[in-house]
Amino acid sequence: MNGIIIINKPKGYTSHDIVYKIKKLSNEKVGHTGTLDPMAQGVLPILIGKATQCSKYLINHDKIYKVELELGKQTDTADIEGKIIKEEAVTKEILEEKNVEKTLKSMLGKQNQIPPIYSAIKVNGKKLYEYARKGQVPEEIKAREIEIYEIDLNRIDENKNIIEFTVKCSKGTYIRSLCEDIASK
Repeated sequence: MNGIIIINKPKGYTSHDIVYKIKKLSNEKVGHTGTLDPMAQGVLPILIGKATQCSKYLINHDKIYKVELELGKQTDTADIEGKIIKEEAVTKEILEEKNVEKTLKSMLGKQNQIPPIYSAIKVNGKKLYEYARKGQVPEEIKAREIEIYEIDLNRIDENKNIIEFTVKCSKGTYIRSLCEDIASK
């Protein structure tokens, strides 16, 4: 069997989980074209058999994400699965549409982004999340150049301190890091 399958990855599964299940079903070589966080839901192209050779062509494309960001809480993992390490009040002024729009638009363009410690990037042959799970931080996590092409506000939920936005960005952009940068601003 050779081909590409588009999977709507549900929350709670890793990209590796999906690849493993399809590999067991197809008994073929299987790969994917980009890792989604376990709590992310979305499109995950799966390559089977000879189609795995297409990966290098498919992986280098821009991405579009729909993001929900809760302001006022920071976790150790930069997502809802982590332990809350800091909480701050979120004022009505912060959630005013003009302020949120201004902050989002300030993220446009090329920039250097430091990947989150809970990521699969390897440092000294070990994935960053392996360091994080042991309470370690490698000496240097190198920033990567990314680009935010478009970022548009979808809605603001003042009751839950949530902003929802859509972002079109270059490959290699970590949405967790982008959210932390937005929340800091």
